Amino acid sequence: MVVLNRIYTKTGDDGTTALGTGERRPKYDLRIEAYGTVDETNAAIGVVRLHTQAVPELDAMLGRIQNDLFDLGADLAVPEREGKAERLRVVASQVERLERDIDMLNDQLAPLTSFVLPGGTPAAAYLHVARTICRRAERVMVELAARPGEPVNAAGIHYMNRLSDFLFVASRTANGNGAGDVLWVPGQNR
Repeated sequence: MVVLNRIYTKTGDDGTTALGTGERRPKYDLRIEAYGTVDETNAAIGVVRLHTQAVPELDAMLGRIQNDLFDLGADLAVPEREGKAERLRVVASQVERLERDIDMLNDQLAPLTSFVLPGGTPAAAYLHVARTICRRAERVMVELAARPGEPVNAAGIHYMNRLSDFLFVASRTANGNGAGDVLWVPGQNR
């Protein structure tokens, strides 16, 4: 259980922040950037959910995803180290659940005949914003994982990769199962 009885601590006033291990890092550190961008993805999904109350099944999926993203933030905040007790980690079953949700939503959609532009309903537009933030979080996580001594849980990277796919399919769902998609017309404005 987490107990927060004081919100400000002043410990970050020197430009550093603590990982879950207690280790202090500069606020511009790539690990901080990774879990900060995961948090940004979560916040964008919170905005999406203002517009999905009329679609309870999609809203419930997004609620589960928000919880998973907190798990991922905790995962990133406590790097895996040899000989250390296992902490909260994103696991393969969370990725698999996303895949099932993608398949279920996608089964209701007509095949695409063009790329989709962000837009349509407010929910769809915000889902595209969340998708692009998610892609950025994934890129930061992959860059972090490529650095020596910076372990990143592979399941977390897989999760973010699937999440961006989910958010795309969910945007089409929010656009009347694709009927309201805004399609790209190549060279339209030449």
